[in-house]
Amino acid sequence: MKKKKIFGTKERPRLSVFRGLKNIHAQIIDDAAGKTLAAVTSLKMKKGGNIAAAKQVGQQMAEKAKAVGITQVVFDRGAARYHGRVKALADAAREGGLIF
Repeated sequence: MKKKKIFGTKERPRLSVFRGLKNIHAQIIDDAAGKTLAAVTSLKMKKGGNIAAAKQVGQQMAEKAKAVGITQVVFDRGAARYHGRVKALADAAREGGLIF
């Protein structure tokens, strides 16, 4: 059984989350144009790759998205379960005003 690929458009781009062992990364991608519209990472944060850092990344992503004029996204968690750091990032992005 194949997983359906998530595709972002200009009107509703894809919010892609990558969870590494020490850091978490998020980017908003317009797949139709092949462009990254906004990106945030926890690499330079003091908190590292824990839940607090994921919340901060989610908040910053919502702020960057608003600055670019994006309100709705399609959430792409990749292979990670919707749990822990991924859930914390998503909840913080929703609180910041992103709709998904």
